Amino acid sequence: MPGKDDGGSDKEKNLELFLKVGLDERTAKNTIANNKVTANLTAVIHEAAVTDGCSRTVGNLLYTVATKHPANALLHRPTLVQYIVSSKIKTPAQLEAAFSFFATTGPENFKLSEFEEACGVGVEVSVEEIKQTVNEVFEENKTAILEQRYRTNVGDLFAHVRKRHPWADPKIVKQFIDEKLHELLGERTAADSEKVPKKKKEKPAKVEEKAIAVSTPEQPSEEVLNPFLIFPQPEENIKVHTSVFFSDGSILRCCNTKELLEKHLSVTGGKVLTRFPPEPNGYLHIGHAKVNILMCSRLDSLSVVVPHIITVIFGQAMFIDFGLAKERGGGCYLRFDDTNPEAEKKEYIDHIQEIVKWMGWKPYKITYTSDYFQDLYDLAVELIRRGHAYVDHQTPDDIKEYREKKMNSPWRDRPIAESLKLFEDMRRGLIEEGKATLRMKQDMQSDNFNMYDLIAYRIKFTPHPHAGDKWCIYPSYDYAHCIVDSLENITHSLCTLEFETRRASYYWLLHALGIYQPYVWEYSRLNISNTVMSKRKLNRLVTEKWVDGWDDPRLMTLAGLRRRGVTSTAINAFVRGIGITRSDCSMIHLSRLEYHIREELNKTAPRSIAVLHPLKVVITNLEAKTTMDLEARKWPDAQTDDASAFYKVPFSNTVYIERSDFRLKDSKDYFGLAPGKSVLLRYAFPIKCTDVILADDKETVLEIRAEYDPTKKTKPKGVLHWVAEPSPGVDPLKVEIRLFDRLFLSENPAELDDWLADLNPQSKVVIPDAYAVPSLRGAVVGDTFQFERLGYFSVDKDSTPEKLVFNRTVTLRDSYHKGGK
Repeated sequence: MPGKDDGGSDKEKNLELFLKVGLDERTAKNTIANNKVTANLTAVIHEAAVTDGCSRTVGNLLYTVATKHPANALLHRPTLVQYIVSSKIKTPAQLEAAFSFFATTGPENFKLSEFEEACGVGVEVSVEEIKQTVNEVFEENKTAILEQRYRTNVGDLFAHVRKRHPWADPKIVKQFIDEKLHELLGERTAADSEKVPKKKKEKPAKVEEKAIAVSTPEQPSEEVLNPFLIFPQPEENIKVHTSVFFSDGSILRCCNTKELLEKHLSVTGGKVLTRFPPEPNGYLHIGHAKVNILMCSRLDSLSVVVPHIITVIFGQAMFIDFGLAKERGGGCYLRFDDTNPEAEKKEYIDHIQEIVKWMGWKPYKITYTSDYFQDLYDLAVELIRRGHAYVDHQTPDDIKEYREKKMNSPWRDRPIAESLKLFEDMRRGLIEEGKATLRMKQDMQSDNFNMYDLIAYRIKFTPHPHAGDKWCIYPSYDYAHCIVDSLENITHSLCTLEFETRRASYYWLLHALGIYQPYVWEYSRLNISNTVMSKRKLNRLVTEKWVDGWDDPRLMTLAGLRRRGVTSTAINAFVRGIGITRSDCSMIHLSRLEYHIREELNKTAPRSIAVLHPLKVVITNLEAKTTMDLEARKWPDAQTDDASAFYKVPFSNTVYIERSDFRLKDSKDYFGLAPGKSVLLRYAFPIKCTDVILADDKETVLEIRAEYDPTKKTKPKGVLHWVAEPSPGVDPLKVEIRLFDRLFLSENPAELDDWLADLNPQSKVVIPDAYAVPSLRGAVVGDTFQFERLGYFSVDKDSTPEKLVFNRTVTLRDSYHKGGK
């Protein structure tokens, strides 16, 4: 990998180049931050031969080419670039027309005459013609312009002119429109700048019968309704996937041949096939914490293995991989990438399968990369025969040094026959572990470090849990995953944007072997506010005991979210709601996930009652031995004739309310209980405070005395939740409540130097002695409830027969600002 200094030097050179072609400094710097656009724009500038500079107009058009040129017609890009440099195409309108032409044409040949006609090449619209057309448009719309004055939509006027003269210079059109507006309306007045007040909707007259409200929400776009529309159909997989730029100036345009695609479609029947490819890894065991599900990072085979559990990011990956297949009537493989024999453990495979099932997905097939070890070996031999791989004897340190210096290995050009023999010796176990690897012969001088002769095979004298002791050489991820994608006839190989630089290696290898190439598409990795998603940071939180294990309900791990009470339905709805995008810098506020959690639990969690901080209330006009069984609703819309929609709550002369629902001093905006004031106990009776028992400090309230209104004629504004003694002298059901909140105070703690100092000290608050209604006694782990006025809660696995433990999943309302806290 290039050193940091090399990377900084390349950025400075590219910035200088982009400024030379007329980009403003801000656009140039933003471009540098995007590796793909940087690579595209650099290639376009070289194709245009304007490395010494050009006009701002030409430079802006070239920038548009770099960002918008149709991917299926990249081989025609040099032609378009030459038309721009020669000023045959000189307006954005002409360029958009060119894009439309090439998007339709694809990689096929075309007639220049048809291209020029479609793009208005050679069509000159005189200043007089533009002026005359602007005058005609103003005359046709004069009445509306005079009425709206400077509030007139100039864009509409512009569109009228462009419809008649699509190739007119937009700057000249704008100039004449502005002049004509001033000529017709005169100077802008103060009234022209005033905002038009919105008309208030008139309230409909009250009628005796209640009208049924009919909401007509704005219709969402097709992409929102179906985020998978962005993906092409399998039969379209003949277009150019990507361009691989080599250091010698050559370019590889990767796409399937007609024969390869037809063979693929004959096998699949045109069905969409995707894959979810986790790598099970059992390296991490920390203290007594049970590691539920681990995944190995996709690092180079020489890198250190860094394990991490499945985070909500994998929920996103599952939704996209399984969701696309389901939406198109296809199938998604659950493929365990078990290329490291020391890593796989059955317990982790079982956990992954269980999580996939919990998330609501059913695999098309469950496979293992090891199922294809023989195919992978045979293709490696073929790769050597074709001159695209060699056996190397460099040590890991040597490889690292040579990559940094962009130098070829001393064994890179050894004879093919010699590499074939040595690779066979590797397979037979005749070469010591660490003494040889098989490397792909890619491009050590490339600007993409993922083309630095990646390792295809390494020696490991370790039996494989799935394949047995047949093999002592094992394929790397970089070699295996793309080939297995091809062997399984995967139509859409989907991954996060950090793998984008590996696309060149992916297609290079499939092209070198002459086998089918799936469609690769990268999406932005999910970033959620007030938490960290980095596997290393998560690892540190757990190992240093900042949290209570990998399934701590505060972590954005699927195990943690499930323990907190979040449903898979809510997670999938959240992922669907944010869409499938390539915007790599987006931060999704945690409140968006919480919204989907509330939406789901509001429909599925029955209502119940708990009191977190009990304050005793003795009802003096109710006999001590009296206990009434009252009915409480499990659902707000419960029908009175549906007995299952209600549960019993005991009401006695000793009840408990929230300590925060009582004040010694009343006020107009306070609806709780106060001396001499009445409130309604939910599902029960109004009560009025008649006396207060204070501690010796004359401030702490020990007990309240009250009277209840059995006739219910009193109509207080405040309604309180409560729990009563089920029988005289018997305490209500005692439970432990855990209140969880955002783990970090800042929206993006990962960008802080001392990110651990940003941990929220109130992210977990334990209330050991809360009270709950008796009906909760039979709740089991995973049951969810809405505790009225408090939030949604789930029974935790720490519960015992003696004492239930409830985790707060989410509050009833977002207590943070809309923009996050």
